[in-house]
Amino acid sequence: MKTYKFKVNETGYTVNIKSHEDNIINLEVNGTSYDVELKQEIKKTKTPTLVRAASKRPAEPLKVNPKSQTTKIVAPIPGIVLSIDVKVGDTIKVGDRMLVLEAMKMENNIVCEKPGTITAINISVGQQVLQNELMIELE
Repeated sequence: MKTYKFKVNETGYTVNIKSHEDNIINLEVNGTSYDVELKQEIKKTKTPTLVRAASKRPAEPLKVNPKSQTTKIVAPIPGIVLSIDVKVGDTIKVGDRMLVLEAMKMENNIVCEKPGTITAINISVGQQVLQNELMIELE
């Protein structure tokens, strides 16, 4: 397995470790074979396991204030706008798809959660948006 060279009191020694099982090492010193028992057990190194802690706050759905006159649609995650399916002046109802946002190679449909009329579109196709960035406003 491994070869070591030692010098003790001006005498040279060549030590070849032949095998190692548990606490017994078979080695050869200058051609003479020895079985050596270790007093202490050698701890085997383990590959560490990375454990991700659970999120302390649960995933929050997009909340719409029902009493508010204007509703602001913000990006739930950072991504790139693939398509915009509405235009200013369109009347939409709950469940209508407003746009498609690509994040981490996945297409996410952003749907309407409150009926209304589109008053402003603050994004364009191909634009990169950050989380919580204002995308669409509706009344």
